[in-house]
This record gives sequence, C-alpha cells and structure tokens, in this order.
Amino acid sequence: MSRIGNKAITVPAGVEVSISAANEVTVKGPKGTLSRQFSPLMDIKQDGEIITVARANEQKHTKQLHGTTRALLNNMIVGVHEGYEKDLELVGIGFKAALKGKVLELIVGYSHPVNIEIEEGLTCEVSSPTAIKISGIDKQRVGECAANIRAVRKPEPYKGKGIRYKGEYIRRKEGKTAAKKG
Repeated sequence: MSRIGNKAITVPAGVEVSISAANEVTVKGPKGTLSRQFSPLMDIKQDGEIITVARANEQKHTKQLHGTTRALLNNMIVGVHEGYEKDLELVGIGFKAALKGKVLELIVGYSHPVNIEIEEGLTCEVSSPTAIKISGIDKQRVGECAANIRAVRKPEPYKGKGIRYKGEYIRRKEGKTAAKKG
C-alpha cells in the first residue's frame, strides 16, 4: 500500500492540467509550463480540481512507480504555481560569487575562477558576494544546478570552508593537535 500514491492532488486556482491518453501530463500555470510522460502502468484521472493516481496491478515495480508518479505530478503542479528555489552560501576567506549574464563566476580558493553556465529556464541571483539563490519551476533541475555549484567546493569538516546549502549543518572534526593533548 503506497500512502503517498493514494493521496489525492488538489489543483490550485490558476493552474491547468491536461492528461492525454498516452499518460502525458501537461501542467500550465502562472510561472510556466511543464510536461512529462508517465508510465502506462499508472492510471491518472482528473475529476474537477482533484487528481488521483491508481496502479494497474500489485507487482513490486508497479507499486514502486505509484508513489513516485504521484510525487512527480505534485512537484510539477507546485512548480508552475509557486516555483522552487535553493539558497547557497559561500564560507571562506576570499570566497565570492558574481553573475555575469548567464554565467556564474565563483572564486573559491583555486588558482582560477570557476565559471558555471546557468541553463535555460533557471534564474540565478547573487544578492551578496557570499549568497547565491537558484530558482525555477522544475524541482529536479533547480536541485541539480544547486548540487553542481556546491560540488565545485564542498564544505570541508575541519574549518567548514566551502559552498553549502543555507542552513546546512557541517559536522566538524578536530585537527591533529587536539588529538595529541591526551
């Protein structure tokens, strides 16, 4: 029994959902349009403002797809209605970010600046030299872009320097000198 898959999705005002016979779902909203092809094993039905996802059989693979399909569909609806955003912060002396058109330039302790091109459909804001905000309507693309930026210089556990998500806890380690005191 998939608890997530059995939950009904409520479509907010201003969002239009169209479901084709081949399980291709198109969601249009104030922020944009998203389209996705879902498995034919899932039965997606719309009844007014309520969308339900049902599975065709009780095989393990179908059960696994049930919750995933419902979650992806819900993410599409939330994305076109509200959008998604990820905040990153740079921690370290001399670490800074600058936006030059659609290219994010990061200076994070390497001998050269690292340039990352922001893909179409995503927006990047640099409110201060140490704060980056990635936003868009596709949850997967926003998260992937933020993860790629973070991967340039992951936070290290000794001094905590690096690029981290806002509010992320970095587990700190003691250095070698702390171990010798015993």
